[in-house]
Amino acid sequence: MALEEYVFTSLDPEEEWFILWQNRPAIIVGRNQNTIEEINQQLVEGKNIKVVRRITGGGAVYHDLGNLNFTFVVRDHLGSGFDFAHFTQPVVAALEKIGVQAENNGRNDITIQGKKFSGNSQYRGRGQLLHHGTLLFSSNLEEMTRVLQVDQEKISSKGVKSVRSRVTNISEHLDRPITIDDFKTILVQTIQEDTGHQPVYNLTEKDRQAIKNLVEKKYGLWEWNYGVSPPFNLQKHARFDWGRIDLRLDVKKGIINNLHIFGDFFANRDVDELKLIITGVPYNRRGLEKRLECVKVSEYLPGFSNREFIELLLG
Repeated sequence: MALEEYVFTSLDPEEEWFILWQNRPAIIVGRNQNTIEEINQQLVEGKNIKVVRRITGGGAVYHDLGNLNFTFVVRDHLGSGFDFAHFTQPVVAALEKIGVQAENNGRNDITIQGKKFSGNSQYRGRGQLLHHGTLLFSSNLEEMTRVLQVDQEKISSKGVKSVRSRVTNISEHLDRPITIDDFKTILVQTIQEDTGHQPVYNLTEKDRQAIKNLVEKKYGLWEWNYGVSPPFNLQKHARFDWGRIDLRLDVKKGIINNLHIFGDFFANRDVDELKLIITGVPYNRRGLEKRLECVKVSEYLPGFSNREFIELLLG
């Protein structure tokens, strides 16, 4: 996570970057999620599984050495919205070379025979776009289902009975044995064919120290990965095509004293800005409409209108 952010914020923004990487067992939660609700904490602590928050939205994912992660950092030509297929198509092409038919499916998944093996998310800023995704090659899927606390509402909406019945490993669909290292080579070659050959960048000692500092000051801290969830006296949640949203409100004497916005959605802008806009507003329709009359909620939560946001807050 720290390496990704460093490439995004500190290396030449005129260059385009591609990274392949792996983690020992870890859970990576989305930027807008409430960590403690996404994990089986007792198992995670007992197995010493790292839990880290990323800067992109979306849901929690499980990493182990049977999972391959890929990252693109490129110039942002869209400015808004999310184009996942542009970055996942090379993965589909690489799989085709080894006889596996995959397809982009849903807002951010790649599937094989209707089963998910890749989840993707994005982040934008300073004119750049970061896209990263997981590739379940030979992961321990049983362990994944044990350590993640999956929202049953989400499972029901997919028409399946469990996470395990919805996900698959690439290795389960091979007609001949291929190692994850072999697949890495094929994927890199496919990316090079798609973008043109680019030289490999070797991290300097200065780069490594800056990345280490990011770990020490951010990604290694409980405050970033878990945070302190304040007590709330109201909770509103709903699921939409674009994701699940969970609002926690602290209302005192009719005024919104605090608001946290959780969910597995992808945000165009930092939802903490929206939180600050709402804080201090009377908890009624008139007060909310007045405060939001010069704000477009859809700039933060794509597909969510001001009216729908207010209805959920008051619901």
